[in-house]
Amino acid sequence: MRVLVAGATGVIGERMVPLLTAVGHEVLGLARPGSGTAKLEAAGARVVVADALDRDGVRRAVGKAAPDAVVNMLTAIPAEIDPRHLARDFAVTNRLRTEGTRNLIEAARGARIISQGLAYAYQPGEGMADEDAPLWRTGTPGQFVPVLDALAELERLTTQAGGLVLRLGHLYGPGSIYAPGGSFVRQARAGKVPLVGGGNAVFSFTHADDVATAVAAALDKPDVNGVLNIVDDRPEPLRRWLPELAALLRAPAPKRAPAALARLAVGSWGVAFMNLLRGAANTRARLHLDWRPRYSSVSEGFAAELRDAPAQAA
Repeated sequence: MRVLVAGATGVIGERMVPLLTAVGHEVLGLARPGSGTAKLEAAGARVVVADALDRDGVRRAVGKAAPDAVVNMLTAIPAEIDPRHLARDFAVTNRLRTEGTRNLIEAARGARIISQGLAYAYQPGEGMADEDAPLWRTGTPGQFVPVLDALAELERLTTQAGGLVLRLGHLYGPGSIYAPGGSFVRQARAGKVPLVGGGNAVFSFTHADDVATAVAAALDKPDVNGVLNIVDDRPEPLRRWLPELAALLRAPAPKRAPAALARLAVGSWGVAFMNLLRGAANTRARLHLDWRPRYSSVSEGFAAELRDAPAQAA
C-alpha cells in the first residue's frame, strides 16, 4: 500500500516510517520545503515536499503522489510549553489539525485517512473513559478551549471522510519530553515539577512505538473507522507516577504546592492538568485492531526507557 505520512519527521513519524517500510508499505513522507529529509530517505521513505497549510501546494504534491492512505500526525508542539499560554503555544498545531487536515483530505482523493487525536481531552469524571465518553465541554480551562475545538474539528473531518482517529495518551519514548534528554525529565531531575493540589489527574500514556504499531494494524483493517483510544492498559494518577519517576532519576522527591498558590505560576490549565485529567480505556483498540501496548503501564515504560537516565547529562 502507498502510505503518505504527514508529520513523518516528528517523534511518532521517526518510529512509524521504518516500521511501515519494514512491513511492506511504500512510504511517502510529507516534508516542508527546506526541512531536512535525510532521515526519511534513510528510513526508506520517498519525500513529498509541501507545506500542509498551503492548500494548493498540498493538492499538487499529494495529488501527484496518489496515496492509498494518509496518516495524519501533523503537530508543531514546542519542546517546552508554558501552561499559562497553552493556546498561544498550540496555535500552529491547532491550524494543522484543522486547515492541514482539511487540505490533506481534499488532496488525497478518497484515500483512507488515519489521524492523531488526544485521549486526555475527555470530560473529567470517575473511572476510565471509553470512546463514547464526552469531550471536555463543561468547566473547560480557557487555555484548553481552542485546543479542544481544533481536536473536535479534526475528528469531524476525519470521521466524515470515513477515516479513523487514534486518540493518543501522553506521548513518551525517544525524542519526547519524557525521553532521557526531554524537557520534562530535565525539570523532574532538577526537582522543578511539583505535585499541585492532590496530584489527582489520571494519566494514560502512549509510547511512540505503540502509535506506529496501531497505525500498521489499522492499515490492515480498512473497515475499522471512527475513534479509538491508543493508550496503555493501566492509567496512573500523577501522585503515583511522578514520585516514581523522580526516584528512578535519583532526583529530589516532588514538592507539594497548594492549587491556589500554583495557579499564579501555571494558570488554571496547569492546575487542571495536574488534578482533573481522566484516564482512558483501550478495550476497543485491543478488540478491533488486535493491538497491544508495548508496556502495560507507564511505570513499566519509564523503568525500561529511563533506567540509564541518571548517568546522562541534564
